[in-house]
Amino acid sequence: MQASRRQSDILHEVRLSGSCAISELAGRLGVSSETIRRNIQPLVEGGQLHRVHGGVVLPDRFQEPPFQRRLAERGEAKRRIADAVAGMIRDGESLMLDTGSTTAYVAQALSAHAGLTVVTNCTEIARTLAHRNGNRVFIAGGELRADDAAVFGPSAIDFVSQFRVQRAVLSIGAVSAALDFMDYHLCEAEFSRAVMRQAQQTIIVADGSKFGRQGLIRVCGPDAIHMLVTDQSLDRRFVDGLSLADVEICIAE
Repeated sequence: MQASRRQSDILHEVRLSGSCAISELAGRLGVSSETIRRNIQPLVEGGQLHRVHGGVVLPDRFQEPPFQRRLAERGEAKRRIADAVAGMIRDGESLMLDTGSTTAYVAQALSAHAGLTVVTNCTEIARTLAHRNGNRVFIAGGELRADDAAVFGPSAIDFVSQFRVQRAVLSIGAVSAALDFMDYHLCEAEFSRAVMRQAQQTIIVADGSKFGRQGLIRVCGPDAIHMLVTDQSLDRRFVDGLSLADVEICIAE
């Protein structure tokens, strides 16, 4: 087999799922892992693939669509997830919400709640919940991102570190096959980790499209979260891994 043909086969396999481990490609193509590594190098240098730890991904797997488009994508699934989370939260609770299309839906679902104490870095979430039913909303200061009007940076992390809340509700960019919870921007991952340290319970909200994807930055493993709320049944490998880490799985109906 010529190298160019093998590289075409590698691209075909990666395009089927968006990402592949080196060992997985070697098994599918019946060659050694070293042969795979040697053949993917020109593809990486040419920008057709990106290297990640133990494998490769398509370049567009590192890119998130703009926030307004993400709000419209899988809207019904995100609405069901948001309603399920809102049903768990009682009036008067304290919580942190990060910026994300699914957490924006959670904020909308919480709009009838009263007496909430909310800490967030998202101006859209703050606007949704502030001055409503006696809620108190605290918004982090720092650099404002143009895409979603969210605040990031050391000042935002220092701000949230002053609070202790009952629950953190966090969005996520991807959940890899290895059960790494991932995002696409370092500032998002750093902020999420800071929020998790300040909450008694961490809830991850993620629709079914996020599973089996490879993000760029690892936020945490399953051992760092308490509950996952999603919109559809998960593949057995995810269920087993989450159960092993004592993560409660909630399927929003």
